[in-house]
Amino acid sequence: MSETHTEAVRTGARDECGVFAVYARGEDVAKLCYYGLYALQHRGQESAGIAVSNGRNILVTKEMGLVNQVFDEARLAAMDGHLGIAHVRYSTTGASTWDNAQPAFKVTPSGTGVALAHNGNLVNTADLARGLGPTGDRCTTDSELLATMVAADADVTLEEALVTTCRQATGAFSLVVMDESTIYGARDVNGFRPLVVGRLPRGGYVLASETSALDIVGAHLLREVEPGEVVAIDEHGVRTKRFADPKPSTCLFEYVYIARPDHRFPETTVYGARRRMGSLLAAESPVDADLVIPVPDSGTAAAGGYAEASGIPYAEGLVKNRYVGRTFIQPSQSLRQLGIRLKLNPLPDVIEGKRLVVVDDSIVRGNTSRQLVAMLRESGASEVHLRITAPPIRNPCFYGIDMATRAELIASGLSIAEICDFVGADSLAYLSLDALVSTTLRAKGSLCRACFDGEYPVPVPQEQLASGKDVLVQLTSPR
Repeated sequence: MSETHTEAVRTGARDECGVFAVYARGEDVAKLCYYGLYALQHRGQESAGIAVSNGRNILVTKEMGLVNQVFDEARLAAMDGHLGIAHVRYSTTGASTWDNAQPAFKVTPSGTGVALAHNGNLVNTADLARGLGPTGDRCTTDSELLATMVAADADVTLEEALVTTCRQATGAFSLVVMDESTIYGARDVNGFRPLVVGRLPRGGYVLASETSALDIVGAHLLREVEPGEVVAIDEHGVRTKRFADPKPSTCLFEYVYIARPDHRFPETTVYGARRRMGSLLAAESPVDADLVIPVPDSGTAAAGGYAEASGIPYAEGLVKNRYVGRTFIQPSQSLRQLGIRLKLNPLPDVIEGKRLVVVDDSIVRGNTSRQLVAMLRESGASEVHLRITAPPIRNPCFYGIDMATRAELIASGLSIAEICDFVGADSLAYLSLDALVSTTLRAKGSLCRACFDGEYPVPVPQEQLASGKDVLVQLTSPR
């Protein structure tokens, strides 16, 4: 498969990565990984990979593209084993190339194979790379760096090496790791990114970024992997080890946009949280209108909540092209000018002559919202009132979500009234931070809110804060 590819439209906040792992004797592990990745496809559309082991060696298969582009029946049938890990990627560090696709694979000095898949973003990559010397200089992503560190020490077990690596790494990481006989899951002390463990009905265990991946393979949710915990699964079952005390700072934007609506946090489903976002948004920012319509898909549940709370009828006024995500064919200039129409198309017979409340999850750069408002007006909407289920995003993310640099974030330099003028809406309102936090049913202090309020739970190198860049410049190639 070609290593040169571009994307049709790249706007707004972008998903990061999804990880999956399974240990199950007697099961078709490669297919379980395949379906697990299918459930996590929304978290990354650039590349997909699976590593499996039959107890003697590890086979890694990875390519650029969507899960169903990378794997077919023949390829999966050739991947024999009873344990495996898998990954879908959207690059937050490192170029979008085959070399940076995951799982990353390394061999220890003693000859043991190690495969690793990573969701998140480290903030001390440069220091870790320097600690490895010339080997660290050759690492092109923080994920490869983690794999190199785990595989570097021949004098300890893989489990001990993983614990040591986790203690040294700073930032966001939800990891699945394997050697020929064991799978491991690990989550940073803040628990920025989700990671759950489940049990298969006929025995065996699954690790996944979201509960939807457990559901698709028929696994029963046991619990979250705790922040600061390493979970090991082999023929003897499950054992755990804590490498640090937890300091929970789960990403608030997972609730707003990243996670699937059916993902289950301990306190609530994402769907339930988004429904509450819409209800509170209606209470905080009412408007006299004829219809509430969502920007699919992340705005759908919230729009339902807004409609119910406000008494304004709900309608689907936008049709989403669900096959636009990753593309390998560059659109022409004329097609690029269509912008958002590649993803969304209005229904004029629904919206013509109507005063619309349009519910969306966020405004990042503002260009997409501007195109959306113009498109709705062209289709006959008499008024367009934008309602956003999150506060203004004023700060970049350094923990694994590609939003934008600070200079590109429209809310970092403009007031809400100025943003409203820019996007061309009749009115614009955001959900307050306190209201958003309340929808998660968690304490404010246990959530990372940095993109909204600038309070970063883990210190970020000063040069990154100064530039406002959301990736580490030391190791990365241009994206």
